[in-house]
Amino acid sequence: MNEGAPRSGETVSARHPQQYWWRRPSPGTSTSSFMEGRLSPAPGNERRAASVVTDMSEDFADAAVIRKLLLESRTWAFVGLGDNPARTVHDQARRLQRRGKKIYPVHPEARTVLGEPGHASLADLPEKVDVVGVYRRAEHAGAVVDEAIAAGARAVWLPLDVVDEAAARRAREAGLDVVMDRCPAVEWSLLR
Repeated sequence: MNEGAPRSGETVSARHPQQYWWRRPSPGTSTSSFMEGRLSPAPGNERRAASVVTDMSEDFADAAVIRKLLLESRTWAFVGLGDNPARTVHDQARRLQRRGKKIYPVHPEARTVLGEPGHASLADLPEKVDVVGVYRRAEHAGAVVDEAIAAGARAVWLPLDVVDEAAARRAREAGLDVVMDRCPAVEWSLLR
């Protein structure tokens, strides 16, 4: 058996799983301890793993906000959602659509994706959305967050590795709920 592969009953960190070793959880260890980065970094990832845990503000990963956005929202705009099914945003949009959410693809090409007409920008949407998923690189996230604020969105969700704390603070100050550096699919699976 491959030494790095999980065995029956083992778990791995849901956040940044490639940075941590697989290990059998000790009795009484909750899933949340794995989510909080309490694993030993894999060899060669010590520096990156430490920066992820210490630099990322947990202020933007509130469990109550995550639960509210996943369970109570009706509409999601996915910025960066094009017609490439190999991209993570495509998978996330499809998953939420299957769970009853109305999705709006937002991409400069404005193509129809997952049966929904595309829009070139958040300003072009036919209604105010509950959540804007920011599936752009971190250096572009701030502009998307500002556009979400201007469009009257109720929340922004920045997925794994899309971290812009200044933009997240601007959104929160504007009254939006904010989730940052979390995966909707992983968080959905953790709902109980």
